[in-house]
Amino acid sequence: MQAIIALCLMVWQKMQHATKNAFIICLAVICFITAGCSQKAHDKLIVGMELSYPPFEMTDEKGNPAGISVDLAQTLGKYLNREVEIQNTPFDGLIPALKTGKIDLIISSMTATPERAQSIDFSDPYLRTGLCLLVNKNSSIQSIQDLDQPGKTVAVKKGTTGHTYATGNMKQAKVLVLDKESACVLEVVQGKADAFIYDQMSTYQNWKHNEETTRPILKPFKEESWAVGIQKGNTELQSKVNQFLKDFKNRGGFEELGDKYLKDQKEAFRKLGFPFYF
Repeated sequence: MQAIIALCLMVWQKMQHATKNAFIICLAVICFITAGCSQKAHDKLIVGMELSYPPFEMTDEKGNPAGISVDLAQTLGKYLNREVEIQNTPFDGLIPALKTGKIDLIISSMTATPERAQSIDFSDPYLRTGLCLLVNKNSSIQSIQDLDQPGKTVAVKKGTTGHTYATGNMKQAKVLVLDKESACVLEVVQGKADAFIYDQMSTYQNWKHNEETTRPILKPFKEESWAVGIQKGNTELQSKVNQFLKDFKNRGGFEELGDKYLKDQKEAFRKLGFPFYF
């Protein structure tokens, strides 16, 4: 912008008085167009999420963002009258991206924790879940207490609340920190890890994909809630997001998402006696 101003001043100094009026008009048009483009860019709502957590955050067969969180983000964009751009970001990079302004919101199955709330703000909770265990089918483990023993190994995904819990509470077991959920599951399947600490929904799904080698302990040992991450101090956007979530829930939006993406899981959890998420 400074270079454009300097160039305009040079042109102005060399122009005759008769043509200066035309120059002013042209300059005004350029400023109007530039301002319009800037405003358009500002109006885009950039939502960060890691697209590797189906059915919440994933890609479809064409490689496009898809899933519950994507649908939620798009509906929020319509509510705010802003175009939505989904930015695929590693989970442990989401908070730094939000703090530096690279994204406007985090909608990525993120648990609202006191630790995270020190650096970002959160919306009202929109989903309840909890930490539980996927264990090897031959393991005798029945609880989180059984896991924290000498000679036991617990797998956790880097940057998750399972990672945080294990780091702060596993005093005797070995904590194996891995980048991918699939890698944590594989450690349990192969018997290299005794258990994988993760959320309730994922534990159920990972068990269904590996019923011959794993066993789920689905009763949460720690309750959690997911929320939308918002840049610290942006109370205006926070208020709008909260109002959207309230309206969306009241008109049955979350129930529709559950029926669209999680119908089998809803029925399974009903039979198991666990409350469903939304």
